[in-house]
Amino acid sequence: MKRTEGMGNKRVRPSKAGLFLAGRLFLGGILIYAGIGKITASSLFAEVVYNYQILPNALVNLTALVLPWIEMVLGILLIGGIWLPGAVLLTNILLLTFSGILVFNFSRGLNISCGCFSNEPSTDPISLWTVMRDVSFLIPAFYLLFAKRTETSSGE
Repeated sequence: MKRTEGMGNKRVRPSKAGLFLAGRLFLGGILIYAGIGKITASSLFAEVVYNYQILPNALVNLTALVLPWIEMVLGILLIGGIWLPGAVLLTNILLLTFSGILVFNFSRGLNISCGCFSNEPSTDPISLWTVMRDVSFLIPAFYLLFAKRTETSSGE
């Protein structure tokens, strides 16, 4: 910790605004990266969604078309600092849902692709590693949700 002049012996903590910004940029980048591949290969992503065996067949294609755009929009909002309370809340809901679905299918023992960052149904199978990786994204997401922001953004 550094000392600041004029404040005596008071210590200054690392910038909360800096941590908040880093969390926004990190999660926003992850969401955009994940969404781009799914948008460019929606038919492959539809197969990944189908393999999870949690949606009725009628919703598989719709989910494969809409979900990547939700990821992209949330990523852009987080990086841009726009409508942060809503973007942070929806990001947390999305990540909690993804993590729950991964844990559910991992516990079922299905040998299917995670679909998180790859659209190939035969790659990136659900494993303890993919579950832990995705659950770890909740750390910055929860920080963004519960931290008191000291900065203002254009959407608030």
